[in-house]
Amino acid sequence: MGVINLTNIRIYAFHGCLKEETAIGSDYLVNVKVWANLSKASMSDNLSDTVDYVHINKIVSEEMAIPSKLLEHVAKRILNRFFSEIQLVKKAQVSVSKINPPIGGDAENVCVSLKAKRP
Repeated sequence: MGVINLTNIRIYAFHGCLKEETAIGSDYLVNVKVWANLSKASMSDNLSDTVDYVHINKIVSEEMAIPSKLLEHVAKRILNRFFSEIQLVKKAQVSVSKINPPIGGDAENVCVSLKAKRP
């Protein structure tokens, strides 16, 4: 079993419960960790034998482009797509962070993380 990490994927998106959040948008960071059997790829040196991180990034970008009220909802959609589209993924974790959230205080970000195994 191996792990592939995509760290700090920066995306501008329109998530939130406040009208301003969905109208103005803000910066987000998405971190992804997927567990898969990478032994074949480590021997073959073939992209088709591994989890293509370009595909992972595409899924993240597409799901982040769909406005949602809750970061939990976005993270779950991303996880669902990993399992439906990438057969090698056995387990995955997705963290979605909203940079400078409008919480009436000074916080660098708010982050939601979900982890799941293949159903």
